[in-house]
Amino acid sequence: MRWRFPALLAGAFVFLFPFYYMLIGSLQAEPDPSVGGAFPAPGNLTGENYAEIDAAINLGRTLLNSGVFTGGVILGTMVFGVLAGYALARLRFRGRGLVFSLMLLIQVIPFQLLTIPLYVLVVRSYGLADSYLGMIVPFAINSTAVFVFRQYFLQLPGELFDAARIDGASELSILWRVAIPLVRPALLTGVLLTFIGPWNEFLWPFLITKNQELQPLAVALSNYLTTVSARAANPFGAVLAGACVLAAPAVGLFVVFQRQFISQGLESGLKG
Repeated sequence: MRWRFPALLAGAFVFLFPFYYMLIGSLQAEPDPSVGGAFPAPGNLTGENYAEIDAAINLGRTLLNSGVFTGGVILGTMVFGVLAGYALARLRFRGRGLVFSLMLLIQVIPFQLLTIPLYVLVVRSYGLADSYLGMIVPFAINSTAVFVFRQYFLQLPGELFDAARIDGASELSILWRVAIPLVRPALLTGVLLTFIGPWNEFLWPFLITKNQELQPLAVALSNYLTTVSARAANPFGAVLAGACVLAAPAVGLFVVFQRQFISQGLESGLKG
């Protein structure tokens, strides 16, 4: 027991050290990739790396693009995921088992295999090249989110739904007033997990648009690494500065909502 706290402390240090090293490296005026660079002299700390990468890729604009892209994907995932998950869990209709099986089959197909047909469909058939909608559409329905919501809805006591139907509530009213308040941990978990994917997505936005005014931060950083960073005064620090900007929203989102991921008592709505 007495060794538990030191062991946890050591594990936390090992886990957090790369993030600390990334932040410190982004603030160094003179790059020091050695282990000693984790403890730089105060005079070697500066914010010039952030100013340099902002001048190269316009951090504000690319962050806005990432926000629009990621926000659209989250909105679509939550709306369609909740509706589909509720239907598969609580509604009885012909072919429900087949739909669920096909959904599971989709999860084993890598997205990379679908990239070319999706590109032809979205760009040539729908004409959505160089647009936010073209970036969002392929990710708007997430089969993993549908599966997670279905499993949460299955855990809810059936008596709650029966009582609501006896009172004359519609299915949408039951979903909004009964089911969703009881699966809030699933919603918050779905937001965080959905956020990470599109926020870090590079391939699809890169294919959809070559317009720098629409490119998300991940695409702009990748272009910066291959074309601009070699000419920077401190390429090492500039790259780490871009990585810090890309990681900061995800870390902040997790810190804000971490306590909400603990599942609540699902049977709290039952009497006795």
